[in-house]
Amino acid sequence: MATGLTVGPPARREPEPGLGERDAETHIGATGFATGPPVRTGVELEWLVRDARDPARLPAIEALDAALAPLAAPNALPGGGRVTREPGGQIELSSRPAPTLAACVRATAADVTRLRHLLAEAGLVPVGLGLDPRQAPPRLLDHPRYRAMENYFDRFGPAGRVMMRATAAVQVSVDAGDETAGITGYRARWQLAHRLGPVLVAAFANSPLWRGRPTGWVSTRQAVWARIDPARTRPPGAGDGTEAPADPRAAWAAYALDAPLLCVRRTPPAPWTAPPGRTFRSWLRGPFGERPPRLADLDYHLGTLFPPVRPRGWLELRMIDAQPGDDWTVPLALVRTLLDDPAAADAAFAATEPLTRGRPLPRPDWWLRAARLGPADPLLADAARACFAAADAALAGPAPADAAANAALRRALADWADRYPARGRCPADDQLEGARR
Repeated sequence: MATGLTVGPPARREPEPGLGERDAETHIGATGFATGPPVRTGVELEWLVRDARDPARLPAIEALDAALAPLAAPNALPGGGRVTREPGGQIELSSRPAPTLAACVRATAADVTRLRHLLAEAGLVPVGLGLDPRQAPPRLLDHPRYRAMENYFDRFGPAGRVMMRATAAVQVSVDAGDETAGITGYRARWQLAHRLGPVLVAAFANSPLWRGRPTGWVSTRQAVWARIDPARTRPPGAGDGTEAPADPRAAWAAYALDAPLLCVRRTPPAPWTAPPGRTFRSWLRGPFGERPPRLADLDYHLGTLFPPVRPRGWLELRMIDAQPGDDWTVPLALVRTLLDDPAAADAAFAATEPLTRGRPLPRPDWWLRAARLGPADPLLADAARACFAAADAALAGPAPADAAANAALRRALADWADRYPARGRCPADDQLEGARR
């Protein structure tokens, strides 16, 4: 950072050749939406980690390190997944992309079994909750990125540290889609993913408690995300939902360039703290004392944006709370089926129409309404029931090779639908009932 007094405005420094605004916009659109026939499926599972003998107790960092040490070797997980750590000690398992839903579930289930075994040997247990109901653990990972993130999010209040240290999610990834204008095209899939967003928040809400008390939200995790920085957490290109969304590539490029910088990578020991009020676009136009931005800086910046649907070459749906046990299979199967089966996708568009009232996307307030009320809201409950019914119909006629696996997933979805949407409930209601006992 430049220091000291200056007279007049600083001299304008041009970005390095090849990284102007137009080049940046083209790069963002191209890397965000790698188009082709929608085939692949992936999932990222996050868990809180607790002492198996005392769930209220945080695990020692040494115990967690020892438990995960065997996974540092290449191909350590049988399904080919990869385990990483989050700042508060949460664990994230990222699956490999799979060609079918059944293949993704099989590979991920094998990895989950191995991970649970290693944790159990260390006296630890993964906990599938969207938010730690008791506390925000200390930050366990010391990295310039996380120090810069805390500095940035502290400008908005305490929610950023809670998000970093105490939240967990199920993130489902599907191909962006092809170049056609139909249901398999990236424009329609982008739109449907956003229309489904509030329904998924409501149906799988699983974070109603904070510091042992009800918060008034069934998905407090979603409420936390909404409070840390709207410029990097709201849906891109959604506006107020009253007009047709822009082309997804253009919408994502504008969103990314106009989002404030969260951190700027510098040579150690210099901190990565970003100057307040600066966006990547402003960095391109004048480096404000920094070196000119490079393409690698742009790619890194894209990884600091957290909208509920994030394009990464594929579409990553990030709005689903972590789920207990093996219930992660239910949102994975629901999302993949609704987006990839043409008949189910058509039904999902129809099911979410009452949330849009003729507009392309739900109004932004539906995301918070879903987080507060869940399926207790009649329109969200109706949409959830219709979406589960559409997925059930699609899974009733699978390819022969996946018949048994799809039948098992169909039963899991049906059991979930009977347990929750059919009764206007979500997993958060189980937590609330337990807290009242």
